[in-house]
Amino acid sequence: MLYCSTRSSLKKRYSFRDVLFSGFAPDGGMFMPEHLPILSIETLQRWKNLSFQNLLCEISSLFIPEHEITKAQIKELISSALSSFSLPDAVRLVHLRDSLCILELFHGETLAFKDVAMTCTAHFLRYFLRKDASRAMIIVGTSGDTGSSAIRSVLGVSEVDIVVVFPRGLITQVQELQMTTSIADNVYVFAADGTSDDIDVPIRKLFADSDLVDRYALMSLNSVNWSRIMVQTAIFLYAYLKLSMLHVTEDALPELEVVVPTGGAGNITAGLIMKQMGVPLRLVAMVNANDIIHRTVQSGDFSMFSTVTHTLAPAIDIQDPYNMERVFWLLSGGDAVFVKNLMESFHSQRKTTLQSPVHQKVL
Repeated sequence: MLYCSTRSSLKKRYSFRDVLFSGFAPDGGMFMPEHLPILSIETLQRWKNLSFQNLLCEISSLFIPEHEITKAQIKELISSALSSFSLPDAVRLVHLRDSLCILELFHGETLAFKDVAMTCTAHFLRYFLRKDASRAMIIVGTSGDTGSSAIRSVLGVSEVDIVVVFPRGLITQVQELQMTTSIADNVYVFAADGTSDDIDVPIRKLFADSDLVDRYALMSLNSVNWSRIMVQTAIFLYAYLKLSMLHVTEDALPELEVVVPTGGAGNITAGLIMKQMGVPLRLVAMVNANDIIHRTVQSGDFSMFSTVTHTLAPAIDIQDPYNMERVFWLLSGGDAVFVKNLMESFHSQRKTTLQSPVHQKVL
């Protein structure tokens, strides 16, 4: 498996290690697999009784070549990463009533759903750093939950330093305390004026400076990092296998509706990837007053308001959901020219319109 940029039509390809240790692609795009493997009904039947950890190992091995990390090593890394969770299998599916269920993703150390992908990504990172006897500097902008989860995943790890920037006064007290009371020699936390979207602007510019990135071995643990998305695809598959495989016929799979709280759109991107891999999911993005994704789906209006509305769910108080670039790339069939033009228009004018046929595929 090799990776490409969402904005490049060239044949430049990247390894898993390349994309793991990167932020945005050199051309400003985001990394994606050059193709998605398709999961057959037979494969799903074979996997339906796997634990979450073993399922995650199977999915990860589809995207991480054996010559980079062997399947046995992937299994060890995932087991170590999830050993800090309060549940043996890290996640739990709970039936509420009738056909309504909730997938509990809050059993990690910071209680954020991101702990699952963050801890695994950090362990993949440490594997390569120790193998190469090298170091890295992680840059993270956060709307609340990403920062504390990222810090906890690398707290005290000698091979990395982590710099986290959060919007002053716009996150919960618990989130701020989780970050500012994480005392370790490799952790640096700063409050900045503005919103999390404002913080993302200089970070994106920073990663566009290839000389600076190379000099300081800069990387990101935000969901721009492909590994975060990869791990989260397994969460959707786990839910599907537990809920839907009892109703499979020889030639058809039932559809599962999944409601996804959505800010930067990383998690729903993972769901869309799993859908394109052959798992019939109906994805519903749940947003708050910062409803850019709702407007995009309903009318193709991909535009920011002049200000971010501060709500009781600050982690999704986002008006620049950068993972939508991956969504547009997937729905356009990997049309890098289309994605490049759309995203450059969006970032220069703070608005653009998603036209058919791609908009029809969002619905």
